[in-house]
Amino acid sequence: MVVVGAVFVVLPGAVVDHDLAGAGVAAQERLKAVNDVRTMLLQVVGGLVVLFGAYATWRQLRVSQDALRATQEGYVTDRFSRAVDQLGSDKPDVRIGGLHALWRIAEQSARDREAIISIQAAYLRTHLPWPPAGPGAPAADVPINDIAPLETRAADSQVALTALGVLCEKREQSWVNLSATDLRRADCDGLWFPDVNLDRACMEAAGLYHANLSQASLVSVNLRHADLTTAVLRRARCVLADLRGAKLVEADLRDADFTETDLREANLRKADAHGALFHRADLRMADLRGTDLSTADLAGARLTGALASEHTRWPAGFDPAAAGVVDTDDPGPEPPPLLQPPGMTWQAPPLRSAP
Repeated sequence: MVVVGAVFVVLPGAVVDHDLAGAGVAAQERLKAVNDVRTMLLQVVGGLVVLFGAYATWRQLRVSQDALRATQEGYVTDRFSRAVDQLGSDKPDVRIGGLHALWRIAEQSARDREAIISIQAAYLRTHLPWPPAGPGAPAADVPINDIAPLETRAADSQVALTALGVLCEKREQSWVNLSATDLRRADCDGLWFPDVNLDRACMEAAGLYHANLSQASLVSVNLRHADLTTAVLRRARCVLADLRGAKLVEADLRDADFTETDLREANLRKADAHGALFHRADLRMADLRGTDLSTADLAGARLTGALASEHTRWPAGFDPAAAGVVDTDDPGPEPPPLLQPPGMTWQAPPLRSAP
């Protein structure tokens, strides 16, 4: 009260007397000047009160936000722990629920996305090893037409694979390990697997329509009869791989490395193979009609019986006739892929080039 009295009673008069410097003025004018000073002081104090209130509100909001963030993180951590616990269940439906829970957490929490991607990749490596090791897994020598699609024989692994292929589109880490996994008849249509290590994996008859495998490592991978129509394999390392009978229609193969890869009977119609390496690759009986090989490296490649048309583009100075290429009519435009062949009924045709 003393301070308020000094500020609003004594201080205004002192300020007016100081400004007048002893000059004589009427009492009414002096009182008006004192009241003007008091009004100014009230405005200053009111402004300070408003500023202090705003600061206090901001601090309270920060504290509330921090508390809410801590609560949310605790909730996410609890959901994460429960989802991981579900992966160890003996019941497939419980494991599927845990995988879906992790998928949803990864979409909502960017800081947990990398960990969940690693968990899903580890889940696939341990549940689907190649060569098969589990009691219920089909043996390695079982014909592909006798093997059920992955979503039928291991629905939980198909969920993990799908979630991985969706989350990899927005991942930050540079490498995901899916090497030596059994992905026969897996459904990977439209999924993203850039920079993924699939070395020595078995992906026979897998559906990879419009999948993104750019810069993936596919060393010694088995992709026999796989559907890679319009897939992106740009700068992929597909060395010593088996792609017999694979479908690579209109695929992006730019700068990919197919050194010593078996591409017998593969369908590469209208594929873009700019800068691709086919060193000692086996392209016998492959369909190369409309394929752009104008800047590809075909050193040592075997092309006996391969099909070509007037729209096939060869490297400068390359003689397709001397290499045993068969010139035939162009098939024309590719039909739109309105309906993909159902994985439950599609049968892989026998390979004429089987060793």
